[in-house]
Amino acid sequence: MISLAAARPPGKPAPPPAAAHNRVVKGWMRSMSLHDEAAQLVMVPFYGDAPNPRSEDHQNYLRWVRSLHVGGLVLINRVQDGRARAAEPYAMAAFLNRMQRASKIPLLVAGDFERGDSMRLESKTLFPHAMAFAATRDLSLSRFEGEVTARQAIALGVPWILAPVADVNSNPENPIINIRSYGEDPGEVAAHVRAFIEGAHSAGPVLVTAKHFPGHGDASVDTHLALAVINEDRARLEKIDLAPFRAAIASGVDSVMTAHIVAPALDPAGTPATLSAPMLTTLLRREMGFQGIIATDSLEMGGVTQHWNSGQAAVKAIEAGVDVLLMPANPEEAVTAVVNAVRRGTISRERLDESVARLLAAKVRLGLNHHRLVNLDTMMDSLDPPEETDRAGQIAERAVTLVRNEGSLVPLSPTSPASFVVLTESRGSQQGRVLAAEIRKRIPNAQIAVLDPGAGETDFAQAAASAKAAPVTVVLAFVSVAAYRGSVALAGGYPALLNGILEGGKPVILAALGNPYLLRSFPAAAAYLTTYSTVPPSETAAVKALFGEIPIQGRLPVTIPGLAKYGDGIQMAARP
Repeated sequence: MISLAAARPPGKPAPPPAAAHNRVVKGWMRSMSLHDEAAQLVMVPFYGDAPNPRSEDHQNYLRWVRSLHVGGLVLINRVQDGRARAAEPYAMAAFLNRMQRASKIPLLVAGDFERGDSMRLESKTLFPHAMAFAATRDLSLSRFEGEVTARQAIALGVPWILAPVADVNSNPENPIINIRSYGEDPGEVAAHVRAFIEGAHSAGPVLVTAKHFPGHGDASVDTHLALAVINEDRARLEKIDLAPFRAAIASGVDSVMTAHIVAPALDPAGTPATLSAPMLTTLLRREMGFQGIIATDSLEMGGVTQHWNSGQAAVKAIEAGVDVLLMPANPEEAVTAVVNAVRRGTISRERLDESVARLLAAKVRLGLNHHRLVNLDTMMDSLDPPEETDRAGQIAERAVTLVRNEGSLVPLSPTSPASFVVLTESRGSQQGRVLAAEIRKRIPNAQIAVLDPGAGETDFAQAAASAKAAPVTVVLAFVSVAAYRGSVALAGGYPALLNGILEGGKPVILAALGNPYLLRSFPAAAAYLTTYSTVPPSETAAVKALFGEIPIQGRLPVTIPGLAKYGDGIQMAARP
């Protein structure tokens, strides 16, 4: 059985004595059958709502918890009409308490809190994406985000934080990492990863995760759709992709999440990292010295399901060195396959025990053996204090980066006759509402066209005509990363519309709310600024920057090939 004592960085609360931990873990394991141990490694998704106890959804969860005996739950967004819907905190907490009461062993609950709890829940503390933090060049802000995120996670009963992203975004065409990364410089990424981990550990007992090992930043494929291949040599992988993970391990990171990525330089057999013993056992465990929890990325993703069913993937992952199987498409099949693999000797009982003990030890360190329920009376005390919501907005402001400003188009005058075109990412989206409201605060009669990719020809024609009539046009484009999209390019008829406006002979200010590389596709823009995020505070920050109400201080954490260098950013004081 593994040792339960673990090194911890300065500021991380000391755990109870290892001997006491061991007694609890051993007691739990003595009560488990082989089936129970296999199921303990499986975590299933939930949406954060509270279905009626007699509903089919609720009964399915009870079956997973009471009968299958899964080890935990993973909070994900429910997608409706193409849009992700955030959960309501009280409903989620009430549901978790029901499931915790139904479970013999405390459930470990995880969430992708890359932007704090707002990534998955209704929240007023709206942190921007990771790349915005890097644009500020201020590590204290990433440390602050880590601390706030941990405090939120503990209060909500979701103490396993599936963040920070440790990927180095070295590929401008990366369709799924992009602004989720701190940038292209491995040293800077490592520094922000360390700061986030330190901040999180300072707030209390949580698990923090570096992802996606061995590095997803050079991929050109969304692994939600298919396997990605990184054809870089070992020296480059060591220098760039692995560096932030080494920093995370040195900072006491609790878990590492794998990527569904093939890296021939690390595993010549071409096995993806999630299922690769050379990458997980030889490299991560032995060479890099990581002794925490190794978790798969979601096993529902196309990078796995196109090649292996749930049972095959589960067995291969555990053979490779994985401890936790996140979201297998068929949890029952995964558990049965692991049980059968142990019985026939493909997986040794000792190997299974090792992972089970590691996971149970984490539950004890989190105090789940004493306190597994969410305190609904005090939960909100740790969520959305005004000073934290304000500071999240200030981070968005400090991140705004002005890359180009021909003709000193920025700042705009409040009396400017500019035309505004807002390009949102989906019909019915909340995107652009804050932008439009903020613009109208400054120019009450502003010409603003808010479009979605499915808008009709008439809407596009009216926007083009308005731009043609104005002396300057401001195009504000939302370009985020999303699973299964496969691209960070403008959608639908947007490229034709924007190119038409650019060819009209009038100057254009292009503002990217999200993907900072957008200028590559529209290099004729006279002025260009980027926020690195699509969250509402970034909308407000973009408008404030455009009108000169805040200083513009951000610097690019990435290179825009052929157009701007890493570290570029026109510095501009606020208008007096």
